[in-house]
Amino acid sequence: MDETFAATHPEDPHRLGRSHWLRAVVLGATDGIVSISSLLIGVAAAVSAADIVLATGVAGMVAGAMSIAASEYISVSSQADIERAEIMREKRALKEDPEGELAEMAAIYRRRGLSPETADQVAKELTRSGALEAHLRDEVGLLDLHAASPKRAALASGSAFACAGLLPLCAVVFAPAGFIVPSVLGATLLALLFLGALGAWTGGAPVAPAMVRTVIWGAVAMAATFLAGTLVGQFIG
Repeated sequence: MDETFAATHPEDPHRLGRSHWLRAVVLGATDGIVSISSLLIGVAAAVSAADIVLATGVAGMVAGAMSIAASEYISVSSQADIERAEIMREKRALKEDPEGELAEMAAIYRRRGLSPETADQVAKELTRSGALEAHLRDEVGLLDLHAASPKRAALASGSAFACAGLLPLCAVVFAPAGFIVPSVLGATLLALLFLGALGAWTGGAPVAPAMVRTVIWGAVAMAATFLAGTLVGQFIG
């Protein structure tokens, strides 16, 4: 019979299950804001034509969204392949040497501090209730199989990149003449503050450190591309 357990802290639930999709969304959005803002600032430092800056930003947004979506799909697919290989390996081992696998499980629990008698009993009971799941969890370390879908991860990252990249593009469109760089810089830093806070709050992590590191790295990226754009502008000018 299944048993249900009441959480001891329902007001503060665990948020680790959100880590897969949260990682993809935060990664995509942060990359979109920082990449497109840095690109726009770098180009604006080299040329003064707003239409060139805007066209470069739109092309960068499309290319970046497709790139991060493809990278995320490949990365998560590779992880899923590794998980499937581990599952097949454990299935073969359980079929070919069940006693050896049982002894291996008992040894794992002894190393975790259980007495030999208790470790043997735990290994036997978990083997009866689900040998494969027990080995994957306690021997291999697969706690949540196939938690991330390659397609969902790719869609989340790509969409987040494109949506976030629209913000600095809008800053270019509405920036007064000659103020593209400060407009993009201000909009981006505000967005990074919000994004850092949102990611930390959603995951239940401290907000302030997340905001600080997000803004610092975004500022460093934009400063680097502004310097590069300035040097290029002097060279071609």
